[in-house]
Amino acid sequence: MTRFLPFPIVSFCLLALWLLLNQAVTFGHILLGCVIALVGGRILTVLELPDTRLRRPGLMLRLLGLVAVDIIRSNLAVGQIVLGFGRRDRRSGFVNIPLDMRNPYGLAWLACIITSTPGTLWVNFDAQKGSLMIHVLDLVDEGEWVRTIKERYERHLLEIFE
Repeated sequence: MTRFLPFPIVSFCLLALWLLLNQAVTFGHILLGCVIALVGGRILTVLELPDTRLRRPGLMLRLLGLVAVDIIRSNLAVGQIVLGFGRRDRRSGFVNIPLDMRNPYGLAWLACIITSTPGTLWVNFDAQKGSLMIHVLDLVDEGEWVRTIKERYERHLLEIFE
């Protein structure tokens, strides 16, 4: 069964996503969605993803809450910048952050968190040095960004994945 359907949860999610995007549950959409789900699951075997185990799944919910709050706050801050409220001397820039995390799943989560937060963007990760470069729309204090990423996100992700 695992040879035919190596990632059943991913395949089911792909089928559900296909049906949601098409907003129709017809025989043709179900059939095409099943084909996409099977092919998508088989493609993941080519990537040879490393096995992982979530050590503290409850902490993941807390992290998602922190991220939701940060996204809302960032949306408000970026909205103020776009509308021209507040101070006028804004400076955007790049920040290099040394990371202790090397787990690919933890890094993927961190990339999603940083990129989904308005005003920040994951630019580059140097695996040799363990250095992450992000772009910040309103850069006031580089040290504050380093502390935020390391203490608010990386610390939780290390506990979850490592």
